[in-house]
Parts: sequence; structure tokens; C-alpha cells
Amino acid sequence: MNNISIIIPVLNEADTIKKLLFHLIDNASLQNISEIIVVDGGSTDGSQDIITSLDLNIKLLSSSKGRARQMNAGAKVARGSILYFLHADSFPPNRYDQFIINEVNNGNNAGCFRLKFDSNHWWLRLASWLTQFKWRACRGGDQSQFITRALYNEIGGYDENYIIYEDNILINELYERKEFVVINKKIETSARLYRKHGIWKLQYHFWTIYVKKWFGASADDLFAYYKKHIC
Repeated sequence: MNNISIIIPVLNEADTIKKLLFHLIDNASLQNISEIIVVDGGSTDGSQDIITSLDLNIKLLSSSKGRARQMNAGAKVARGSILYFLHADSFPPNRYDQFIINEVNNGNNAGCFRLKFDSNHWWLRLASWLTQFKWRACRGGDQSQFITRALYNEIGGYDENYIIYEDNILINELYERKEFVVINKKIETSARLYRKHGIWKLQYHFWTIYVKKWFGASADDLFAYYKKHIC
């Protein structure tokens, strides 16, 4: 019987982590969930205290900063046959667990959900609509990522050389293996970064990072660009 280990990398997510953890429990059949693992990368805003204060069976780990490192650290201790990597500001649909298990039972070993931003801006609504298609350019970590443990081990997990773009590196590996499906249900994610930087400015920088990688930019080059213009 397949079950799911949910792995959430966090860094200063005091505003969202409590809501997310209750959402995950309220919207799933707990018999399908092996565990929820939160991997903290050195929060200074009380995120860890919030997690430990909840009367929930949550595994809290500490790791060096970097989502790839944090997600790999969570996967190392996970017990489930399916790994589900989730950002702390993304809320999967009701019965997300069963949707994922159904896909794996049907032979689809990796994939994600469609995306919906918590914003009514026309561009973000269009960007969300495009995520229903299987085009690689429409993929990103905010859509979450499920992958069987066997396939994750075969690939070698997330590439820890990448401080940013780590989700897409794994997704590229999955597309090359033709191991990817988009579940036609919506995960809602925060548009907080767009609100902070401005939609067009941030979108331009995201496109630039994508194109830079397409033309062979290194992990260090991508991070330097991100750090200068976004972080």
C-alpha cells in the first residue's frame, strides 16, 4: 500500500506554517500520510517554536540553509513510498493525498498539481491557467512535487549545487525520463513575492533566470543574479 511522506522546507515561515500544517491534516485521509516532516534552514522568526507548540505529530528537523539541502535531508529520514515536496506558502487541494496515490497506482511516478495564485491580477490568472498543460516551461516548485521514493533515489534527489532553480533541475530530469503528470486539481500558492517586487519586474527576472539556464548558466551564476535582483 502506498503512503506519502510530506516534506516542507522552511525558513522564517512563522506567518504561514501553522495554517499549512492544519490544512494538510484537514484535507487528507491520515491513513495515507506516513508523516509530515518540516525541515528548518535556520529560522529566526519563531517558526520552530510554532511547530513544536502544536499538538500535532510533526517531525521537525534542522538543516543548513538551502531548499535542495533541506528537502534531501527530509527525504533521508522519510518512511513513505511517495515523497511529496511542498513549499510553506502553497496549499494543496482537498483529498490531495488520494489524487497523488491514484496517479502512482496508475503508473505515474512523479508530477504536480495545477497552480492558482491568491491574486486576481490578470497575468497571474493567465499564468495559473497555463499550468494545466504539460509544457516544461509552465512548471515550478510552487506547484509542489510528488515522486516515488524509487524514482527519487534513481535520480539522486535534488541537486544541492543549486541554491535556486533546484525544483526545475529535478523537473528537467523527470521530463527527460518522461516521468511527469499534471494533476488537474489546483494548489493555491501565495503571490507575496510578486506583491513585494511588482508583477512585471519579478516576472522579467524569472524569465531571465530561465533563459540564462537555457543558455548554460551555472548554478553560481543563477544564484548571483537572484541575489542581486530578487533576494
